[in-house]
Amino acid sequence: MEKILDIISRKMAEAFEKAGFDAAYGKVTVSNRPDLCQYQCNGALAAAKVYKCAPIQIANAVAEQLDKADFSMCEAVMPGFINLKLSDSFLQSYLEDTRTAPDFGVAKPGNGKTAVVDYGGANVAKPLHIGHLRPAIIGEALKRLHKFLGYNTIGDVHLGDWGLQMGLIIAELQERQPDLCYFDPDYTGEYPTESPFTLTELEEIYPTASSKKSDPEFAEKAHIATYELQQGRRGYRAIWNHIMGISLPDLRRIYGILDVHFEKWLGESDADPYIPAMVEDLKDRGFAVQSAGAWVIPVAEETDKKEVPPCILVKSDGSAIYATTDLATMVQRTQDWNPDKMLYVTDKRQNLHFEQIFRAAKKSGIVKEHVQLDHVGHGTMNGADGKPFKTRDGGVLRLEQLINDMTDFVRTKVVENKIVDESEVEATTAKIALAALKYGDLSNQPTKDYNFDLERFAAFEGNTGPYILYTVVRIKSILARYGAWEHLPIAVPANPYATDLMLAITKLGPTLEAALSALAPNMICAYIYELAGAVNKFYHETRILSEEDKTLQAGYISLIGLAKNILETCMDILGFSAPEKM
Repeated sequence: MEKILDIISRKMAEAFEKAGFDAAYGKVTVSNRPDLCQYQCNGALAAAKVYKCAPIQIANAVAEQLDKADFSMCEAVMPGFINLKLSDSFLQSYLEDTRTAPDFGVAKPGNGKTAVVDYGGANVAKPLHIGHLRPAIIGEALKRLHKFLGYNTIGDVHLGDWGLQMGLIIAELQERQPDLCYFDPDYTGEYPTESPFTLTELEEIYPTASSKKSDPEFAEKAHIATYELQQGRRGYRAIWNHIMGISLPDLRRIYGILDVHFEKWLGESDADPYIPAMVEDLKDRGFAVQSAGAWVIPVAEETDKKEVPPCILVKSDGSAIYATTDLATMVQRTQDWNPDKMLYVTDKRQNLHFEQIFRAAKKSGIVKEHVQLDHVGHGTMNGADGKPFKTRDGGVLRLEQLINDMTDFVRTKVVENKIVDESEVEATTAKIALAALKYGDLSNQPTKDYNFDLERFAAFEGNTGPYILYTVVRIKSILARYGAWEHLPIAVPANPYATDLMLAITKLGPTLEAALSALAPNMICAYIYELAGAVNKFYHETRILSEEDKTLQAGYISLIGLAKNILETCMDILGFSAPEKM
């Protein structure tokens, strides 16, 4: 379905042409003076320089050519602007097409294309902490946005499951329980199916082992264990399987609470088999060169304004690093899925790393030139005081604890205000808390740092998730009291508040396309906040259920029903939903 601005611009271009001017001057934009008009065209100002004519004369000539059935106002004003307001019939027709079209007539630029979204980045054997919140929910929103806009989407958690932390755990476990069969190199029997440690014990083992990295003897043991694990030592692979077996269910559980779901649970270990052939190929084709004993891929370009170091492929000691694994992962994804786009959602401090591997991948042909590679680098979440978010004892707060804190805070408000019956408290609390948490984060530009404020994010008023939910619940309540409404047609706007609401609805398609282009879910948050505000203004200024004119009332109902459906669709893209009551 054609966007409303495109339709108006096309009509304006035709008017320019009829008036004897180039149609290219007919671009229309949303007015920056909504008190004067809804849309405006400034093309006459540019055309005046070419046609050696006063801008206002061109604007008057063009305005005369516009179809007055489409515009309730089309006037030329000094020095040469063309101000527009849509006619009620035009707006009604466009909104009715929106209501009846699949997915509100939003274009599907991703049809026939595949997008891989790499997000989450959890490390096995470590509990998720608050630093994992942003990549999880930004990545999930971007994945859902791509899916809504037609892409075949594949979300991959890309687990950290193959690095030094595994060697550290093995080395620590061997010091604690050296007699376990996993450490006997001559053991040929079957290894136990039951893990030698619980999840709680594992979460204590890793930080203890990590604190010993400064001990040269222990660090050497850990590095050797990592190497032997990656070379296939049976006992160490068995321990690795135990680690994965008890870690992954807990990771799935916590991501599930956030309504974050990955299509693929692959990790660094899955990329490892692709590394040897990839490295040899890059050497053979001359893309990898030796430097100080290491193998690197030079990626600097003449246009660089700052130094971009080579991408290290193999260290001087023969070991692979993150860049190696990331390039091998691209090899795997290209072979398995042949994506048109790969997105990586991580901390923005990794910008240089991704610049290096993207250049290396394109330069070497690991990915084809047309494949879009993007790093969505996010800022950090700080405490309400603007300082790094820490626990009372100065540690890093667990993600599950953050979720629990928000849930407890919201539950108190739900119970105190008697929002729902006791039997519905937990389900309602969970939805409000999730909306507060996700919207509070996603409403910020991804690259920016922001301050986490429990009270502000959970407020039922202002630019918050609960406010959006409350708007949807209010609409659902009105619709339930009215009765069957789903097939009611959109009516012409009966008052200025209806017009404003209808104009807000028309911005859905452009907003989603802009959010896709900028990889910025915050644009969707800004849109639904604007739409919710228009709904509430319309509700406060219009008699809906008490309206005696049944035709007029039906039009009101259809309009707020359409707004509800759009709000719920956008909320689903962002990853939360509304309860039945609030």
